[in-house]
Amino acid sequence: MDPSVGPSTGLCDYDLLVIGGGSGGLAVAKEAARRGRKVLLLDLMVPSPRGTKRGWHGWRELVQAVQQQLESASLELERELRSCGVSYLHARGQIVGPHTVQVTNINGSKRTVTADIVIISTGTTPQYLGRPGEREYCLVSEDLLSLPHPPGRTLVVGGSPEGLEWAGFLFSLGMPVTVMPQLHILPGFDLKMAEKMENHLIVHGVDFLHHSSLTKVDQVVDVISGKSAAEPEQVSKRRCQVTITSKEGQMKQEIFDTVLLAVGRRPCTGDIGLECVGVQCSQDTGKILVNERDQTSVDHIYAIGSVQHRRPTTTGLSMHAGKLLACRLYGGNDILCDYTWIPTVVLTPVEYAACGLSEETASLTFGDANVEVYHSYYWPLEWRLPAKNKNSCYVKVICHIPDQERVVGLHIMGPNAGDILQGFVTAMTCGLTKQQLDATVGVHPYSAQVFTCLTQTQRMSEALMLRGNC
Repeated sequence: MDPSVGPSTGLCDYDLLVIGGGSGGLAVAKEAARRGRKVLLLDLMVPSPRGTKRGWHGWRELVQAVQQQLESASLELERELRSCGVSYLHARGQIVGPHTVQVTNINGSKRTVTADIVIISTGTTPQYLGRPGEREYCLVSEDLLSLPHPPGRTLVVGGSPEGLEWAGFLFSLGMPVTVMPQLHILPGFDLKMAEKMENHLIVHGVDFLHHSSLTKVDQVVDVISGKSAAEPEQVSKRRCQVTITSKEGQMKQEIFDTVLLAVGRRPCTGDIGLECVGVQCSQDTGKILVNERDQTSVDHIYAIGSVQHRRPTTTGLSMHAGKLLACRLYGGNDILCDYTWIPTVVLTPVEYAACGLSEETASLTFGDANVEVYHSYYWPLEWRLPAKNKNSCYVKVICHIPDQERVVGLHIMGPNAGDILQGFVTAMTCGLTKQQLDATVGVHPYSAQVFTCLTQTQRMSEALMLRGNC
């Protein structure tokens, strides 16, 4: 049960202490402080093996602009926290007993503080594959923009959303990119949408290396001579020699300037003292087990965001869930976070946004005969004058037939897909049906209008293909 609403007993230093600066923890802290609670937030970035620093460096004007933006956003966030009344420390927090947290500052000094409620919001960090040379010579996402030079020819290991986003970003800057998926492209997403995203990237020049795995990474040094007799200096250039194994067991070696690992993320829960007070975590994932109230196995400790076991993880969801948690703790309401309709977006060059079920999950849940999929390609207005590909942008709406064709999944691939999706998420939360979607007046000639005039189903398209009339 959540603690009773009311003022602190005064026996602890703080009403609420948040370990970690994840988006959910920030939302809890700000909302609790607005409600008059005494709040402390502890956040310390841990460097990766390649030495990630706080802030991004290099790449001339581009990375300088990114660095300035990040520094500005960080300062603005600190100002916002303090204006709300949140005490913020750039320090590490570790639970050492019930209601007790040890605070370790950057200079190594330690002190102990107490809190009525403790929130875990430490987020996740990129994980590794356990291959020789990967920690010495490969980068993870936090490292990439700390390079003092453009990454050049890049191998992206993993077909995760993060991996495809970086692949699209680097290719858009004119760099050769190869993606080596571990199993599938966009695991957990709609399979047909993932295939369309892969096809789009291939058509635009990104290479894919399927049915292969990373075996080892070594470093090679190329010596480059000066351009002329007047410039005789020799420059050493370090590159990665990657050993790749096919599913048949054949091995080959290729040279890349950069190898980026994007094979998933693991929770930052291993060194914050959870075992000291008996907080239970999943043995498989290391994530924290919580109930529907975001409460752990220890009454006064809660977890929020991507550290939660078997919960979807997006920044928007973490912020929403964090605010609701603070309102339950200190606002007198009992509203739980609804994890049914969670929108997500993959920020590839052509965005992919989705809410609800994939086609595969809908068919498994309701049966193929009870699912109707409406779909269509569309041509965005801003693509017409430059005559970009007509068949790159695509939408589909998945409906549960027995329930008045209620919309249970909505997917879009195209420019500004995330912005387009947002309003439909509200409608889906309210029980949107295909009939209501058809009755909606579209805004002409904008892309979202395509959702209001879908008539073609996948069954119809498949029948046409069988007859050779596609």
